[in-house]
Amino acid sequence: QVVEGSVKQPIPFGKYLLLERINVGGMAEIFLARSRGLHGFKRILAIKKILPTMAEDTEFIAMFIDEARIAAELSHAGIVQIFELGKFEDDYYIAMEFVHGKDLRFIQERMTRERQPVPIPQACFIVHRICEALDYAHNRKDPTARPLGFIHRDVSPQNVLISYEGAVK
Repeated sequence: QVVEGSVKQPIPFGKYLLLERINVGGMAEIFLARSRGLHGFKRILAIKKILPTMAEDTEFIAMFIDEARIAAELSHAGIVQIFELGKFEDDYYIAMEFVHGKDLRFIQERMTRERQPVPIPQACFIVHRICEALDYAHNRKDPTARPLGFIHRDVSPQNVLISYEGAVK
């Protein structure tokens, strides 16, 4: 049972346990999850699931699958790693790296509430890291050196994650 951002108790979801809902949007929700492997192997990750209200939208499902396929082609420190595209029962999901931190929108809103500007060195660092990741993705080539033609079309504060260790993804 999901209760306002949290889960009363872990919810089994295929080979994963959903621990807490950490974000929800108009089309998908993201859960903090733990993998369940052999001999007690565990890994914390994020599971992005299509919302039930979108589960019948074949166009959105196709976009969701394309997002996972494209992201799986990318391996860069500034881009969240995709581990798996899957389907459990009727739910499509993407299993991905969990970034322990906050998104840039949260940070901007907090700085505004505190009437503080984002310090210029930190803002420059964040922008630099975003540009490095976008440059990598936009210039990615296949094994025959042919450009893949990826273009990120949703660079927005809520899509930039800042880890508590200072990583920008």
